[in-house]
Amino acid sequence: MKTKKIKKIVLGTSVVFGMVLASTSQAETTLRVVGNFSGNKLHVEEVERPFFDELGGHEGLNVVYNTMDAIGVEAADALRMIRSGAFDVMSVQIGMASRDEPFFEGIDLAGVTADLDQQREAVEAFRPDFDARLQERFNAKLMTLWPFGPQMMFCNGDINSVDDLQGKKVRVFTPSMSRLVEGLGAIPVTLQFSEVYLALQRGVADCGVTAPSAGNNGKWPEVTDRFVPLPLSYSVQGHFMNLDTWNGLDEQQQQDLSKAFADLEEQMWDLAYRVNDDAIACNTGQDTCESHESYNMSLVEIGESSREQIEAITSEAVLPVWGESCNKQYAECTQLWNDSVGKVTGLSIQSQ
Repeated sequence: MKTKKIKKIVLGTSVVFGMVLASTSQAETTLRVVGNFSGNKLHVEEVERPFFDELGGHEGLNVVYNTMDAIGVEAADALRMIRSGAFDVMSVQIGMASRDEPFFEGIDLAGVTADLDQQREAVEAFRPDFDARLQERFNAKLMTLWPFGPQMMFCNGDINSVDDLQGKKVRVFTPSMSRLVEGLGAIPVTLQFSEVYLALQRGVADCGVTAPSAGNNGKWPEVTDRFVPLPLSYSVQGHFMNLDTWNGLDEQQQQDLSKAFADLEEQMWDLAYRVNDDAIACNTGQDTCESHESYNMSLVEIGESSREQIEAITSEAVLPVWGESCNKQYAECTQLWNDSVGKVTGLSIQSQ
């Protein structure tokens, strides 16, 4: 098996924080940080943990870093926890946490964007409104937005096309993904990433949706035999900082911290672009596999008609339902979405 490791990314936080924290060394600042799930090894071990470890190595700044699963934090509770001040910085799985604020799911609604480039445009367009709503509703500051990558299906059973998903139990993690999966005739099962391996192994779920690299790192190919390379969404994540913590920093610290997190975000986008094609090759036992564990899943051929089917379900079932639900909680919801993500994708949600 090929297990060549992804080249470790060199972080640049030393320059950013050297002078700023030297001036505050007499009053040490502690950041309580909750990172992503440990099963997402590339993101956690190659980027996120080294980033926060290096921050914590500077005089004047103490960082206490734990992954979500290490301390038993549920992804769906993240917005409430960051608002309460239970933690200073949290890595947030936006789709799961959006149950507390439907507007946030608008950044990555299932079936909306066709590829990673378009998803990045959508993120940039939606970012200002996202941050404003986050500060207003959850007393938090947006620090990063980035995707795991195209969310595809790891399945068991005789699946040769999307039509064969009829009646299958499919692990999902956002409300819009549930509606999209239902539109394909499957049964959505909401599970955290850390729960999926056993669910697939025991038949609680027939398929699991995640990025190719995340699924490989989570060893999902050990308990599945069909890989379905049809992107359903991109699992946009974020790092949020409690607004009281942010406001406790001086202007220079805020500027420099923003630059550091911008570097972190860029590294996460780079991972999304670099690793998933290789992960698909490795999941399906191709000779081009280089940087992930090699398995022997069958690759299901997906034609253009499948993408058209996804687009139709999105227009008919995903967007209208999300828009109606979101507008009930936030009257400006669909108008802001139409003016940002809608303009990027050419889609529009009509108010009910």
